[in-house]
Amino acid sequence: MKTILSIIKWISLGLLALLLVLIAGSSLNHVVQTAREEATYPPPGELVPVNDHRLHVYAEGDGDLTLVFMSGSGTAAPVLDFRPLYGRLSDDYRTVVVERAGYGWSENGGTSRDIDTVLSETRRALTSAGESGPYVLLPHSMSALEALHWANAYPDEVTGIIGLDPAVPPVYEVMPMPRLTASVAAFTSRTGLLRLVPSICREAPVAEHLTEADMEAYCSMMVRRTMTSAMLAEVDMIQANAERVAGEGIPNVPLFFFISNGDDVPVENWGEILADYVEAAGGEYHMLDVGHFVHNEAPDLIAAESRAFLQQIER
Repeated sequence: MKTILSIIKWISLGLLALLLVLIAGSSLNHVVQTAREEATYPPPGELVPVNDHRLHVYAEGDGDLTLVFMSGSGTAAPVLDFRPLYGRLSDDYRTVVVERAGYGWSENGGTSRDIDTVLSETRRALTSAGESGPYVLLPHSMSALEALHWANAYPDEVTGIIGLDPAVPPVYEVMPMPRLTASVAAFTSRTGLLRLVPSICREAPVAEHLTEADMEAYCSMMVRRTMTSAMLAEVDMIQANAERVAGEGIPNVPLFFFISNGDDVPVENWGEILADYVEAAGGEYHMLDVGHFVHNEAPDLIAAESRAFLQQIER
């Protein structure tokens, strides 16, 4: 028996040593590859100073309305993730993507991720980049909290909200908080282990819409910017932020929601919650038989119906 236990012990120690060597080698490679990729894929937009860090703001197109695209939790490269949609709208509208702290090409910073600080940084980034409102907001998933708070706190700056499967406050009353999953994802990114699965980025819904050059940049951002420290801090603040926004009530602005089938979100009655919310606001919605990243899976339809909604706002 002692011999068997001794063998198991040495096998376990050997496997642990191999794992540590793998992680160490992966981490070293990650540092080298990250330096190369940062030089190869510079920010396509402008880095503007906000508090103790810089945020990345990308804009294109011209028009009487400015559309601000706001990413969901953990989106590694919002500028590329939203490209299929804003690329279909920038002929007639000014389209802007603000990457929050820790997202895309934005720096992490060390500021709190409470809803007031997040919104303050978004507004300051827009102003520093030379953009001006009023704005139509297009929040995906978690950023609905920021958009709704924005419309309540500064109603003169927001003329409408087009929700892209927006996670409105009632969602967080039933949604489990993904802290453990987020922490594991962060570990695989920071140690470079995510690089061992190079095909994962090409399985994302946005892949079919991007050029090969953009896909290479997207894959680089995914392995480098998955669950950064700022993203994890956001996860820790989601519940408190949702409660804060819920207490403010529904803003008095035109709302139009594009709602997914809910198959890839951890809330059983996802569509019903979102539909009830927008109906209570007197807004409109379109149920789509696609996944959570609706702007990647149905960009043509969303662009067309968004145009109709925007034309109503412009009247």
